[in-house]
Amino acid sequence: MRYSDHHYASLNQEAEKAVILLPLGATEQHGPHLAVSTDTDIVTRIAGEAEKRLSDRVLLCPSLPFGSSDHHLSFGGTLSVSPALYTQMITELVGSLLKSGFRRIVLLNGHGGNITPVKQALALLSHQYDGKLQPNIALATYWELAGRVFSGEPPMESPALSHACEYETSLMLHLFPEKVWMDRAQRARRPSSNGYIPFEDDEPYRGVTLFKATRFISSNGSSGEPQLASAEKGRHLFDHAVTAVVQFLESFRDWPFLGDLAGQ
Repeated sequence: MRYSDHHYASLNQEAEKAVILLPLGATEQHGPHLAVSTDTDIVTRIAGEAEKRLSDRVLLCPSLPFGSSDHHLSFGGTLSVSPALYTQMITELVGSLLKSGFRRIVLLNGHGGNITPVKQALALLSHQYDGKLQPNIALATYWELAGRVFSGEPPMESPALSHACEYETSLMLHLFPEKVWMDRAQRARRPSSNGYIPFEDDEPYRGVTLFKATRFISSNGSSGEPQLASAEKGRHLFDHAVTAVVQFLESFRDWPFLGDLAGQ
């Protein structure tokens, strides 16, 4: 079911049993070869396909097309919400769903920059609502759900999804080829490896984080190896991403609400 297609009385009837699915995208530069709608486009299509397979169990909300993308602003073309405001937006949106009676809510993420502020929002929502409602509110990022498929497993040739990379470019070639300009796709100049920071996802995470705006780590706004992308790879990634999301939603629907163990 699609949330926006129903009147409020119908939505109220679904509140106790349905899983709310809210896709989180972004509108930001994706190198010289991809449309700025890339993150929103991909996560919206994945969520839409998942809803088709689970239409009697999932209520699909309209995608949030703006994300926390301040690190991309210097390239232009980016519409960003600051991390603090994005945290507040998610807290307010989820809070409104809780006040409407929904208790099972999945935030399906399609942009890496959203992850930290959404986790902060989850902490605030837990503090505010766990004592009264004990809802289950989960953040799920599609490429993390799908695991090895997005981490160098063949047919992919680069080690992991990053930004405007082989993975995102392949997905867009499969889903929205009219928004891809492959003649402009090329590997960006990137900082040399220092053995700790995965500037190209070619270093394992070792507990060290160094945050820099994109212009300090990419010459053209992209990363990875976009020139290796193909529609066939994109179809492979999309199918696995949808399957992973569907499997998660089926599991999540049956998760029990957690009670206060310390108060027993």
